[in-house]
Amino acid sequence: MYQRQNDQLKEYQETVVSINRVSKKTKGGNRMRFTALVVVGDKKGKVGIALAKAPDVRGAITKAFYTAKRKMVKISLRGGTIPCSVTEKYSAARVLLKPAPAGTGIIAGGPMRVVLEAVGVRDAVGKILGTKNKISNVYATLNALKTITKIAERKERRER
Repeated sequence: MYQRQNDQLKEYQETVVSINRVSKKTKGGNRMRFTALVVVGDKKGKVGIALAKAPDVRGAITKAFYTAKRKMVKISLRGGTIPCSVTEKYSAARVLLKPAPAGTGIIAGGPMRVVLEAVGVRDAVGKILGTKNKISNVYATLNALKTITKIAERKERRER
């Protein structure tokens, strides 16, 4: 995982989770392109994820960064952890997220850890249960965080 700070937008942390080379058979030969999976977060509860393709690596990363910035979503947090436990499935990926006491840190696999750090979670336990595909696991983690946000909003509405 590669992290860089963009000069113009210092408030966002950008992390490149994976870069893949893809090729397409054409009449003139193989056409090579690159895909980049980028996670962007402000460490205050907002995160965005994007997968973009371009003829070169730098173009794919830049395109993914701006797309992820546009697709940012707000996630509910309680202190430095998540409000509740959740299991989420996306394609063949299954992830389990649990809150943890203060001082525990993030105990999770690579792709899940990147998303949790970008959101601003300091203490959580996560487990990747299904496939080891980074793209599927990143999207499953984002879906789990969205589910947690829905649960937290419902709980707040009930209390009022």
